[in-house]
Amino acid sequence: MQKGPLRSWHDIVRTRDAGGLDELLADDVVFYSPVVHTPQVGKVISTMYLSAAVHVFGNESFRYVREIVGESDAVLEFETEIDGILVNGVDLIKWNSDGKITEFKVMVRPLKAINLIHQKMAEVLVKR
Repeated sequence: MQKGPLRSWHDIVRTRDAGGLDELLADDVVFYSPVVHTPQVGKVISTMYLSAAVHVFGNESFRYVREIVGESDAVLEFETEIDGILVNGVDLIKWNSDGKITEFKVMVRPLKAINLIHQKMAEVLVKR
């Protein structure tokens, strides 16, 4: 029985272990960052960005506060606090019939949070 992409994603977020991304993401997945203007296409680059996001966003304050789930897509609203700044955003996730994520889009507010996320993500990605 297939666990389902949302449950798998929640496991990754809860454990802060991005190791499950290889199995969860489709080979042709597209990742849309709130701070990079071009889509990131493919499993390798998407895994890199999502792993960094798990590291940057994933602290004790991170929580999903609302979920709107369809047959093959979902909107997950989240909140977290990073360096004293409240970050609010949504993950828009689509998956295929095999349960693999094909699109992952992150939107963040307010502007102060976007600037902070940009800085923190750059620090993590430059190390990879």
